[in-house]
Amino acid sequence: MSNVISIVNQKGGVGKTITAINLATALAAIDKRTLLIDADPQGNSTTGFAIDKESADHNLYSVLIRDDNVDSAIVNTGIKNLDVLISHIDLAAAEMELVSIPNFRFRLKEKIKCLSATYDYIIIDCPPSLGLLTINALVASDSIIVPLQCEFFALEGLKHLMETIKMIKSNLNKNLEINGIVLTMYDKRNNLTELVENDVRSCLGGLVYETIIPRNVRISEASSHGKPAIVYDMNCSGSVAYLEMAKEFLYREKIKTGENI
Repeated sequence: MSNVISIVNQKGGVGKTITAINLATALAAIDKRTLLIDADPQGNSTTGFAIDKESADHNLYSVLIRDDNVDSAIVNTGIKNLDVLISHIDLAAAEMELVSIPNFRFRLKEKIKCLSATYDYIIIDCPPSLGLLTINALVASDSIIVPLQCEFFALEGLKHLMETIKMIKSNLNKNLEINGIVLTMYDKRNNLTELVENDVRSCLGGLVYETIIPRNVRISEASSHGKPAIVYDMNCSGSVAYLEMAKEFLYREKIKTGENI
């Protein structure tokens, strides 16, 4: 059975897509068959692997709305064990069109259940909103990871997300769990960054990953070259952090499932 994890935060620009790309790549590197679902109409996870989404005939929109076969929208990244279910700007219309489909909150879950035996991990890169696409992702997921930028309004936005997760858990997906919260764009030269970290850890305790993702120009460069950071420059501080984050992710999953550590 696939383990489905959503990378979610309704705030944009917090490192959500970069986290999804690098976690998926790290899992593939240890021989875990991994699918990254680009559920963001901006399609940054798709272009993050230099995939031309404009020339593709099938994508997540056509799967959800036109009932295309899910396999038709899956593209190999060129990295062993790692595929992407690609996005397109048309996906923005799905927020309105999904409501006309029976059981529309379960649409993504129903479409990907046939992939359960194909992949060990399915990572969903959610859009920066708490709309129907994000709700579909949360309903389809076993757990979530929240990238949280170290800035003043971080906790305020997190409160709304937690309320949404509680609602989903109560009404649509009782098995949904929070794998953890990852602090991103950490700048140790900025005193506010440390204050935010202390606030988040004091409020949320063990939910917060020990691993911190620093601000790192090589991560941005990697995206512009259509490569994950851990492929573009494995030794830069951002890549090292994401590799450590992947280790911590696996450790947390083992604790959840009761596996020997």
